[in-house]
Amino acid sequence: MARSYGDRCGVARALDLVGERWALLVVRELLLGPKRFTDLRAGLPQVGPDVLSQRLRELEAAGLVRKRSLDPPAPARVYELTERGALLEPVILELGRFGSVAPFPEGDATFGPDALALALKTLYEPGGAPAQVALRLGGQDFRASDDGTVLTLERGSAEHPDASIEADPGPLAAVLWHGRDLAAAERAGEVAIGGGRRAAARFLKRFPLPG
Repeated sequence: MARSYGDRCGVARALDLVGERWALLVVRELLLGPKRFTDLRAGLPQVGPDVLSQRLRELEAAGLVRKRSLDPPAPARVYELTERGALLEPVILELGRFGSVAPFPEGDATFGPDALALALKTLYEPGGAPAQVALRLGGQDFRASDDGTVLTLERGSAEHPDASIEADPGPLAAVLWHGRDLAAAERAGEVAIGGGRRAAARFLKRFPLPG
């Protein structure tokens, strides 16, 4: 059982539920849709299976995560957020915004597809032309719907997108936030753009780092 802070403050009681190591990152991995245990392991390669299982049990007991069996022909068991668990999204996005200008960890730190997709939601700046964009990040499909004021981003394929963008998270992050030229990344095979290239380029400019 997770340890308690023994404090009646709402912040402390929230941390009693999600303050254990890896708990919020498990929630992060589920914000864009259900995942199998193996998919969670792939998104969190630094966590061992026993620790991940423990965190999932604790989040289930807290009413934040539930297990569900998929219908045939894919009768797998997946984990998904409950309605209460989904209420953590703005908390995680604000943490992401706060941490977006923090120093990077040393060594070969991971940056998975879900982390990059949520970074887009975190740093989204409204005000441009609407666009539907198909994203393929590290081999995983996401659909982004930008109506000019709100960005909706979900796991899955997009129908009739204005543009498609395919890349591993690291190279795309380099284009978005670390000065890598988009055309140079395309020539190097790091980023592939399909459909409307202008729509894709406009979309990629919608996610500036905080000042």
